[in-house]
Amino acid sequence: MSKYTVTQSAVTQLLADVKSEKIAIPELQRPFVWDSVKVRDLMDSLYNGYPVGYLITWHSIGAYLKGGQVAAHQQILIDGQQRITALRAAVAGLPIVTKRYQQKRISIAFNPLTEEFATTTPFHRKDPEWISDISEFFNSSSPLGFARKYREANPEADEDVFERNLEKLAAIKSSQIGIIALADDLDVETVSEIFVRINSKGVPLSSADFAMSKIATYGDRGRNLRKLIDYFCHLAIAPHAISDIRANDHEFASSKYFSQIEWLKDDNQDIYDPAYHDVIRVAGLVGFQRGKIASVVAELSGRDPETRTTDESRIEPAFDKLEAALERIVRKYMFEKFVMLVKSIGFVRSNMINSTNAVNFAYALYLRLSEEGMHSAERDRIVKRWFALSLLTGRHSGSFESTWEQDMRRISEVGAAAYLEQLEASLLSDAFWTATLPQNLRTTSSSSPYFKVFLAAQVSGNAHGFLSKNIDVRAILEHSGDIHHVVPKAYLIKNGFDGRADANQVANYALTETAINIAISDAPPAEYMARINAQCSDGVLSLGEITDPGQLAANLEENAIPANFADFEIRDYEEFLEARRELMAAYIRRYYEGL
Repeated sequence: MSKYTVTQSAVTQLLADVKSEKIAIPELQRPFVWDSVKVRDLMDSLYNGYPVGYLITWHSIGAYLKGGQVAAHQQILIDGQQRITALRAAVAGLPIVTKRYQQKRISIAFNPLTEEFATTTPFHRKDPEWISDISEFFNSSSPLGFARKYREANPEADEDVFERNLEKLAAIKSSQIGIIALADDLDVETVSEIFVRINSKGVPLSSADFAMSKIATYGDRGRNLRKLIDYFCHLAIAPHAISDIRANDHEFASSKYFSQIEWLKDDNQDIYDPAYHDVIRVAGLVGFQRGKIASVVAELSGRDPETRTTDESRIEPAFDKLEAALERIVRKYMFEKFVMLVKSIGFVRSNMINSTNAVNFAYALYLRLSEEGMHSAERDRIVKRWFALSLLTGRHSGSFESTWEQDMRRISEVGAAAYLEQLEASLLSDAFWTATLPQNLRTTSSSSPYFKVFLAAQVSGNAHGFLSKNIDVRAILEHSGDIHHVVPKAYLIKNGFDGRADANQVANYALTETAINIAISDAPPAEYMARINAQCSDGVLSLGEITDPGQLAANLEENAIPANFADFEIRDYEEFLEARRELMAAYIRRYYEGL
């Protein structure tokens, strides 16, 4: 049985169906992300008879439309909103909502003599050869009168050419656009899978986009929840946009939802700036204990997971759960405390965290344990360890959605503390620390999660930069200090080593002050370590400020440098890397066990 039907609709009929809500757009007020060039290209494609992609619609039970009606036989637009909005702007002359949430007109100009489209500028408004706003032509009550005025303004123009091209322009209103109507009886999981697989303008769609469309169908409440997610994510990155929301979305600004995120106007951290798909994933875990976004959509559609049938009475309670989860996610106290927790274990910069999924799950776990009333000290211990374990084992990569659901289920069955102990026993055995982790550190990627955890461990342990007496790793990270080759790269190349595969091993990296890095330059380790040892004897500074042998030994230890490094010779390089990987792994282990 076919899962969809394909039909064609003229542009004017399509816009009429949207206006009458035969095709329902869940949220016409979401910011228009296309620029005017894309609108121009869309009109040019329609003018030349080129395909412009398909719209995708689906009938959904319980969708609330403008005015409070519930969708019956209407088709809900789940992909194609940007194209519809572009047509409304260029053909109907209606305003769009910008990223700053301001209403704005996008005008497209057309030259009937050269058949060119352009974004309208003052030049096009002054030049009589151009129709400065094609929506005026499309909405003219007298096309013949419009042509007559053009002839009068351009008396030397070839009349046959511009009249032919004006007819061709008018034909855009009759241009056919394909509509893929998904079958009404498809279950949510299938619709979500179809949605994800279809590409729009070459951009892969995501299940989160589908979820956002579904959320927005639930009347004013759904539209506000969708805006709550959108605005929360936007303000987390651009706090100054608070004034744009106040000025341009009065309805939302006067709602209870706005007051829940207004605090972001003073937010200046970038450790965790979740995107809308992250928020939906966390909400799925917190509200429904579901890891798959498609499962969240199923809940919001009234899908009974046991009978796999749709029950309309389940929809409102599902939105209650979603709203309650979102309120916890965006709560200032909870969000800031969680970010502080992440920073407290050494992750002081956003680029130290290369797994957003690990952060998402840790935040969901933090919110869940807080809701259960667990003592804050025990909650924090569990969340910190879980987050570090996730980064070290890649637990939330790959098929992470199934893992998330499994983890939440096991936490419900045996408790978070007991389940964490089980994971530690199976994933972080002695073999992991002494064999697997050193092997994982055999990489040239400075963005490796294992190297990032090592740096976090150094921050947590208040370690100083390599050969630095006063400047710690935290300060170097926060002020973009240098990653130094412990054995200088040029020295290795000079001695026959590969400048990338050999020299750029993370076991050859250490953070240090720029001045120390410059002072070392390309000197062999034995040479620059001799300078350090000399100043430890006579106190005359030559490299850095360490003048005490005990300080030097402590510095090498906190940077996981072998104690006999001063005796290094070039033939020992591979042995040095192996020894340092083992020391880095041991350093990380002490860090983890101390969390």
